[in-house]
Amino acid sequence: MINSVADHDAPVSMLSVRDYFPQLTKKEQLYAHYMSKASHAGTRIVLRQVSKESESIYDTLLYIHSQLNGNYPDEPETKLYLDYVAQFLANLGNYKSFGDAKFIPGCSKEFFSRILTNASLQLDSPPPSNAQNFSTLRQLINEGIYFINDKVAFLGYPSEGFVSSYYLGDKVSAQDMALLKQEVFGKFGILPENTRIEKLNDKEFAVWVASKEQINKLPQTYPDSKFSLSNGSAVCFKFGDHSRELGIVASYLQKAKEYAANDTQRHMLDKYIDHFTSGSSHAHKEAQKLWVKDISPAIETNIGFIETYREPSGIIGEFESLVAIQNVERTAKFSTLVSCAQDFITLLPWDSAFEKNEFHPPDFTSLEVLTFAGSGIPAGINIPNYDDVRLNVGFKNVSLGNILSASAKGSSSHPPSFIAPEDRAVYNKYQGDSFEVQVGIHELLGHGSGKLLSETENGFNFDRENPPLGLNGKPVTTYYKLGETWGSKFSSIAGSFEECRAEVIAMYLITNRKLLEIFGFKTKEDQDNIIYAGYLQMARAGLLALEYWDPDSGKWGQAHMQARFSIMKTFLQHSPNSSFLTFEPIENGKDLVIRLDKSLIETAGQECIKDYLQHLHIYKSTADVENGSRYYNDRSQVTPDLIKLRDLVISKRLPRRQFVQANTVLTPDGEVELKEYDESPLGLIRSFIERET
Repeated sequence: MINSVADHDAPVSMLSVRDYFPQLTKKEQLYAHYMSKASHAGTRIVLRQVSKESESIYDTLLYIHSQLNGNYPDEPETKLYLDYVAQFLANLGNYKSFGDAKFIPGCSKEFFSRILTNASLQLDSPPPSNAQNFSTLRQLINEGIYFINDKVAFLGYPSEGFVSSYYLGDKVSAQDMALLKQEVFGKFGILPENTRIEKLNDKEFAVWVASKEQINKLPQTYPDSKFSLSNGSAVCFKFGDHSRELGIVASYLQKAKEYAANDTQRHMLDKYIDHFTSGSSHAHKEAQKLWVKDISPAIETNIGFIETYREPSGIIGEFESLVAIQNVERTAKFSTLVSCAQDFITLLPWDSAFEKNEFHPPDFTSLEVLTFAGSGIPAGINIPNYDDVRLNVGFKNVSLGNILSASAKGSSSHPPSFIAPEDRAVYNKYQGDSFEVQVGIHELLGHGSGKLLSETENGFNFDRENPPLGLNGKPVTTYYKLGETWGSKFSSIAGSFEECRAEVIAMYLITNRKLLEIFGFKTKEDQDNIIYAGYLQMARAGLLALEYWDPDSGKWGQAHMQARFSIMKTFLQHSPNSSFLTFEPIENGKDLVIRLDKSLIETAGQECIKDYLQHLHIYKSTADVENGSRYYNDRSQVTPDLIKLRDLVISKRLPRRQFVQANTVLTPDGEVELKEYDESPLGLIRSFIERET
C-alpha cells in the first residue's frame, strides 16, 4: 500500500496576484470578485464527489480552527495534525488529487480527539456539519478520517471495494456504467458530466442531475419518466443534486453579469446560469461555445463539471472553476506560437488525412490564477472537452503562470531526487523554463492537433471510399460511428491516452529550434539545455510515476503519471540505442541516478518518440479501440525490472506542493480588496475560513 500518512513539511506557495490585480479596472475587479465567489461556492460539491466523509471532515477542521482561533497546543503532534489539515484543504478531500490515494493524519487518534475536546466538541456528538453521513465525531474519526485498508486506500468502483462518491451507495460496477453510457446517455443524447449514479437495487438506477431546481418540466432530451434497459433494469432521472450550492453559484454568476466586459460574456453567463439552475447539460455546452468566442479577456473564467479523470468510467466530471488575470507580456509570447501553429503541426509524423482540414487558431493566454476551485490546479488547460465544439467552434489554451513559477521553485531542503550531481546546475536553472515550453506545446499543439475520422449526419469527414493508410500500410477500416466520441469509445483509458499523446508531441517538438526561439531561447547553448532539461524531467517524472501504480491491483492511480511512465519506458526499452536512458545504482543500491545521453536526444530519442506518437495518434484518429488499448496498456505496463525500483522511488518521495489562494472582499464603499496569506498551513487554513460562506 502507498504510504498513507499525510505529507510532512510539504512546501506551501501563495498564488500571488498582487502585482496584477491593481492593474484591473474597478469593473474588472468586481467581475473577478463575483466569479471567485461563484467558484468557491462549489467547494462542497468537490468534497462530495471525493468521499462520503470529506464534507464532514471539512466542516470539522474549519470549526476547530475557528473555535481555537488558530491557537493550537505547543506539542510535536500539532505539526502532524496541521500537515493533515493543510493537505486536506489543498486537495479538497481526503484523497490526493494527484494519485487518488487516501491519506490519514500522522498524529495519533488520541491527539486528534484532544483537539476536538479543546474546541468544545464531544466525541459522541454529531459532527458540526450539514452532511449527515456520520452520527458522531467518534464514528467520523474511526470510520472516516483514520480508517484505511488496501481497497479504501484508492478511488475506484464501489462494487470492487474501492471508494467513489460519484456513485451513491456501494453497488455501482464497471458493467453498470458501460450499460448506462450506451443505453441512457448515448441513446438520449444526454451529456453525463453533471450527474451522479445511484443503484437503488439490482434492477433500478437513479441518475442524479446537478441543478438548483428539482424541476417538474425536464430539460429537452431528458426522458420524463422511468424507463427500462435491455437487461430489464429501470432508470429514472432525479434533479436537485447539490441544489443549495448551485443556487449560490447561480446567484453570484447573476451578479458577475452586471460587470461583464461584453455581450459574449453576458450571454455565456446566461447559459451557465441556465445550466446550474435547470441541470441542462446542453446549456453548458452552449456556454462553452460562447466562452471560446470570448477572445483574450482581461479576466479569464471557466466553470462547470469539467474533467473526468477521477470518475472510474471516465465520463462524469468534477466541479471546477477558474478565475485568472491575463499576463499580457507572457501572452504575447504565446500569440507568436499560435500564429505559427499550423507550420509546426505539419511537422507531426502522420498523413494530412489524420489532421483537421483547417487549423482554427485558438486563444492562447498566460494567466495568473486568482481562484481555482477544484481538487488540484494544473499548469495548463486546453478546453472545452466537447469534441464537436473543439472541431466546429474551437478551443482555448491557457498557461497558468503563477503555478509554473511556484512549481519551478523547488525546495531548498529537498534537492531533486535521482538527478546526478553533475546535472543539477542545468536542471535547476532550466527546468522551469523547459516545463513552460513543454506545457505550451502540450496544450496548443498536443491537445489542439488531430482529427477523429467520423461518420457525420451528412456522410463522413474523410474519404470513405479511399481512406488513409494505417500503421500496417493498408487502408484503415475503423472510424467513429454517428454519436460515438473519443471518450465513449476509449472509456477509462481515454484521459491518460490523450494526455500521453499530448506529452509525446511536446517531446517530439521541443527539439525544434525555431519553436524554442519563440519562447526566447536564442543561443544554441540555451536551446540545448532546454531540450536536455525537458527530456531529463520527463525521464524523472516517469520514474516517479511508479508511486502511482498499485502492485496489488496492477492499476494506475493518476492519468498523467501513467502517461509519463509509458514515455520513460519508451526511452528506456524502445529506443534504437539501449544506452539512451539508463538508471545507475549508487550507494550500494540505496539510490540511483538517471543517465540520459544528451548526444542521442535528436537521433535515438526522436526516433522512439516518433514511433510512439504515430501509434497513439492513428489509433485515436481511427477509433481503433482494440489495438489502441492493447498497445497503450502494454506500453504502460510495469515490468518486473521496474517493479524492483518502486520501493526506492517511494522512499525518496518528496511532498507535493500546496497552494494558497487569495480572497477578494467587497468593502463598504464598493471597492474590491485583495487579501493574501502566509505561505504556511495556518495561512492556508485562514484563507478557507475567510472565504467560507
